[in-house]
Amino acid sequence: MSASGGTKAIVAALGANLAIAAAKFVAFAFSGSSSMLAEGVHSLADSGNQGLLLLGGKKAKREATPEHPFGYGRERYIYGFLVSIVLFTIGGVFALYEGYEKIKHPHDVEHWYWPVGVLIFAIIAEGFSFRTAIKESNEIRGRLSWPQFVRRAKAPELPVVLLEDFGALVGLVLALGGVGLALLTGDGVWDGIGTLCIGVLLVLIALVLAAETKSLLLGEAADVTEVTKIREAVVDGETVTGLIHMRTLHLGPEELLVAAKIAVQHDDTAVEVARAIDAAEARIREAVPIARVIYLEPDILRTSTPT
Repeated sequence: MSASGGTKAIVAALGANLAIAAAKFVAFAFSGSSSMLAEGVHSLADSGNQGLLLLGGKKAKREATPEHPFGYGRERYIYGFLVSIVLFTIGGVFALYEGYEKIKHPHDVEHWYWPVGVLIFAIIAEGFSFRTAIKESNEIRGRLSWPQFVRRAKAPELPVVLLEDFGALVGLVLALGGVGLALLTGDGVWDGIGTLCIGVLLVLIALVLAAETKSLLLGEAADVTEVTKIREAVVDGETVTGLIHMRTLHLGPEELLVAAKIAVQHDDTAVEVARAIDAAEARIREAVPIARVIYLEPDILRTSTPT
């Protein structure tokens, strides 16, 4: 599966969230709805999310240095982790607090047409952003299901935007339900309940993304398909007769490190072994283009079956 930053999806989400945040804060100012305030903070946090993702993508493009010889590809993982932990959790905790306060001290929703109108606008805008993220993701997820795509994607940006937009759409429906029930029953507690539900949703999304980005930060191997391609590319059956063992590690979403011990003929000369290693590296890069850092160690195979 190709790794993509999904820049188009990030920019679409950023534009939508900035417009929605402004509209929600205006609606809160006129209506006093806590759901609107929580949703406004949520959209503002989402805008910060996209800003961090774009910043991480820019920083990851820096050239390698003596201090960081493998480059800065993991910057994207770090900023994805910051998004999942800091901004999502802040949005969720704030919504939980606002919901609690609204239930404890309920008051009527004033000027109901403001929050309802803004929520309808926000659903349309978030739907456009979500559609863009789905389209970008479909280009690289292949036959994977959506949960598999979120778990296995090596680029953090698209899973973050997908879950963020999904959470925003569900949150908007919850906010609309809370405001609607408050208006129908005349009881402002429903507005607080809707806000609490939004907070729970954001915290759950934060936990999912934190788990996924933590795994990327710790260092993930290439996926099964890429590992199979590398194994097949290494052995030529002539000079390189087998693969003794191999390790892979993502240095970034689009950069893979491959380290392997290969079996060669016991009577090969140093020149023949060097040429065989060069040829094996070329075959690996052709099979898996993101395999940019390759270390192959020659050895004599002492077992009948490579591992």
